[in-house]
Amino acid sequence: MLIPFPSSVIVDAQIPKRFDVVVYGGTAGGVMTAVAAAREGLSVALLEPTNHLGGMVSGGLSATDHGEKAVVGGYSLEFYERLGRHYGQEIEWYPEPHIAEKVFQEMIQEGQTIAVFYQHQLKEKDAVKKRGIQIIEIRMENGSVFHATIFVDASYEGDLMAQAGVSYTWGRESANAYNESLAGVRPKDPAHQFDFPVSAFDETGKLLPEIQKGPRGELGAGDRKIQAYNFRMILTNDANNRESFPKPPDYNRNRYELLARFLTEFVKRNGRPPHSNEILLPRNIANNKWDFNNRGPFSTDYIGKNWGYPNASYQRRAEIWQDHVNYTKGLFYFLTHDQSVPKPLQDELNEFGLAKDEFVDNENWPYQLYVREARRMVGDFVMMQKDIQTQLTKPDAIGMGSYNSDSHNVQRYSTEQGHVQNEGNMEVPVTPHQIPFRILLPMKSQVTNLLVTVCFSASHVTYSTLRMEPVYMIIGQAAGVAAKMSIDQKVAVQDIDTAALTAKLLKQRAVIEWKI
Repeated sequence: MLIPFPSSVIVDAQIPKRFDVVVYGGTAGGVMTAVAAAREGLSVALLEPTNHLGGMVSGGLSATDHGEKAVVGGYSLEFYERLGRHYGQEIEWYPEPHIAEKVFQEMIQEGQTIAVFYQHQLKEKDAVKKRGIQIIEIRMENGSVFHATIFVDASYEGDLMAQAGVSYTWGRESANAYNESLAGVRPKDPAHQFDFPVSAFDETGKLLPEIQKGPRGELGAGDRKIQAYNFRMILTNDANNRESFPKPPDYNRNRYELLARFLTEFVKRNGRPPHSNEILLPRNIANNKWDFNNRGPFSTDYIGKNWGYPNASYQRRAEIWQDHVNYTKGLFYFLTHDQSVPKPLQDELNEFGLAKDEFVDNENWPYQLYVREARRMVGDFVMMQKDIQTQLTKPDAIGMGSYNSDSHNVQRYSTEQGHVQNEGNMEVPVTPHQIPFRILLPMKSQVTNLLVTVCFSASHVTYSTLRMEPVYMIIGQAAGVAAKMSIDQKVAVQDIDTAALTAKLLKQRAVIEWKI
């Protein structure tokens, strides 16, 4: 049964709550970790800072990044099969957000030993108490205290991992760091780029908004810059379920002057206005709804405005989050109202609006900011480019990944010629590859009872293919099963029998081998 414990009703917050496993982060991967552990017979606490489960899967990302569907297995596959049953078919990869959350809730409710604690955010400082290299307890902002044998960080930000004293990084490694040809600052990529010269400056010689002041950096150089975040907008053209795009309170038309100039130049170059799918990426999902993603040089990706997010304070993260909300609201308001937008494009987009029956307690706005990448753990083993291109098999395989090496643009800058350009996009095909259990493991010298299922140990290049929600769920299932093995064998998570783990996951329909 589902046992919700919202912070408002916690009377004995200071009394430690004891579980076999505590999972921090009710992301899709966090839910699967909790479900897997409960199915193994463990008592589980699932701690979620908000009021909703599912992360991006129920928070706007409905056009699932599945890659090769044949390598999605285990409880991740079960989730999409359950969605299919809801819609009266074998499987559904592109669900409505509220239905995705409903299915997550159903899976949680079947876990008789799962307690869900909503509105439970890790205390910002001094949250983790350790005895030697074991975590003993963690504390929440509301004063709640949790004890467990095994802890799992399933958050997008990796806050539990960081406070546990685990080594981590963020941004991009240089090409030399791990001998990765795709690493660091990238050459001009043809996708999501200004295909023709557009000036980066206004008539007075001032840099236009949404362009950074600093230079690009040398090709192959590492930096602390983060690929762009956005909101995956769930829109509908059903007039009975459509809410008009809101105008943000801080709307400033000049913020979108660069987009206006691009649209004008596009018409000059092509003799026609762009279609909506040339500046946005709409994907039809169930029940006459659409998942709108980023496309083109100036779109829903808020390039360069998230660099400080991974290590920011809670307050600063909230400010960055709200800035993304205002940017995106302003973008759609601009596209549907501004006179500089070609009328055919404007008319096309005005057929859409926010879906009234989604995110109903958040003014129909997506619950989750798409934190595509934040911190990344640095474990004893770091998965890198060769592991997704040439060295594809692993002795401790827990599943498979198959999506492109996919990094969104990292920065927008002015060239020496004074033209605007984006940098950081990477869309490089990979061969389906095995995911090793080792990427979940902190260095054994740092902590022995923590598994990290989202901010795992991988380079930026490799993280860009593994950061897909079906993969997070595959990894989460492995974490739940591994927690049971660690507890039963009374060994560190680094010392479990990985051959036995693989064998157990195979019995649970995990996919370890790919056949054409």
